[in-house]
Amino acid sequence: MVEAHDPYFVQKQDVIEVIGLFSLQKMTTTMRMLIYGVAADFMDDYVRIGENTVIESLERFVKAVVVIFSDVYLRMPHNNDIAKLLAVGKNHGFLEMLGSSDFFGLPGSHNDINVLEHSFVFSVFAEGHAPPINYSINGHDYKMGYYLADGIYPQWPTFVKTISCPQGNKQLHFAKAQESARKDVERAFGVLQAHFAIVQGHAHFWKCETLKDIMKACIILHNMIIENKQNVNNIDFNYDAIDGSPPLSVSHKCTSELYEFIQNHHYIRDRQTHSKLQEDLIEHLWHQYGDS
Repeated sequence: MVEAHDPYFVQKQDVIEVIGLFSLQKMTTTMRMLIYGVAADFMDDYVRIGENTVIESLERFVKAVVVIFSDVYLRMPHNNDIAKLLAVGKNHGFLEMLGSSDFFGLPGSHNDINVLEHSFVFSVFAEGHAPPINYSINGHDYKMGYYLADGIYPQWPTFVKTISCPQGNKQLHFAKAQESARKDVERAFGVLQAHFAIVQGHAHFWKCETLKDIMKACIILHNMIIENKQNVNNIDFNYDAIDGSPPLSVSHKCTSELYEFIQNHHYIRDRQTHSKLQEDLIEHLWHQYGDS
């Protein structure tokens, strides 16, 4: 599929009919760089391929993987996925928890807050495209799921942070449960780094666009590995798709969609709701598990 997408990987002859490198050579060097994190010039003795060709092969390979497989292995979660995520959160004691948030990248790249400001994850909430999640905790109603996060994240109701200096048994129990549940995302990153050592290396060498393609390609390949280890007969691959681009109309009036976007935008960043949700979760966890 990569060869069909990018003719660069197809073996060719030059003008004097010298046969060039075949696709297996280029892809082998690329996979060794992704998996072992070795330098480009390390491949010369192993596969008889030049440094510049290795770099170009990696850049083209990861871009091809992202273009070909993103719709399947890097898609937004659908309703069935959301239900599974909420079930995992409930097992940890956190009702309607979508997961843990801890943006990470290659050393030398953005930190958590910089990545958050450019992330599409929460723009989906603001635009009203996320699956509806309505729930009640401790007698208070909420309309969005949330992610567990560490202290550097802003006080948004879409984040439930730990308590740095817990006071009393309730807060101590909450902080312990939150930090324990957050280890899931750390384990996920650890597995990704174990499979693809390139994500542990320095990022200064690569262009920003290539960095994004490398990270996405590693995640896609990781998801392929997970799928291959599972029973594929029980996986639903009938994903909904949108054919073509719908026509866009520009309006200068305050539409209902605009009002909804503004309301969602303010709700996501409402500090009062963030504090109330944390207090309700502290009480919920204590009543469910702490005083037993």
